[in-house]
Amino acid sequence: MLREPHKYLLQRWNWKSAVLSSLLRASLFFATNLAAGLPAAIAALQTELVFRGITSGFYGALTEAFREAEPPWEAALTVMFLLPVANHSVELLVHWMRGTRKLFPSILASVVLTAFSTLFNFYVMRRGVLIVGSGRHSLGKDLLKLPRLVVDFVTWGPRYLMRLAGSKSGSGRADGD
Repeated sequence: MLREPHKYLLQRWNWKSAVLSSLLRASLFFATNLAAGLPAAIAALQTELVFRGITSGFYGALTEAFREAEPPWEAALTVMFLLPVANHSVELLVHWMRGTRKLFPSILASVVLTAFSTLFNFYVMRRGVLIVGSGRHSLGKDLLKLPRLVVDFVTWGPRYLMRLAGSKSGSGRADGD
């Protein structure tokens, strides 16, 4: 990515991430700022729509670039920390300059959302969903796959722990039990 940023960030600008993130995060900023009044909520929504419309495609491209990195846990940690630091530093500046009324609750909510959404995007991109590069499908096909992937993502931890517990309890058994 450092050698060919044009290839990884511009040519693979992830429009799927830009559309979905813009809608989700603009709604988050709207809801968070509604307590400051409807005009403040609409201004925060508009700011986030424009900001995310531009930047989320780049962050999606970065996440997609890491989807085949090994080992997966290192790639997941990299995108989980690299993207939020870059992302929210700029987001804080943009909303501060714009005068977003509920700035810190909005940014905090956005950071929490990023922690989960980055891992989720990484998870689904490793499975060929929400990508724009090689192996891509239409957004419609991707959206049809999302409900199952949401369930898989949410239950991954408990399923992993059950497999781990099963393998440990099975290690004390005698052969043939």
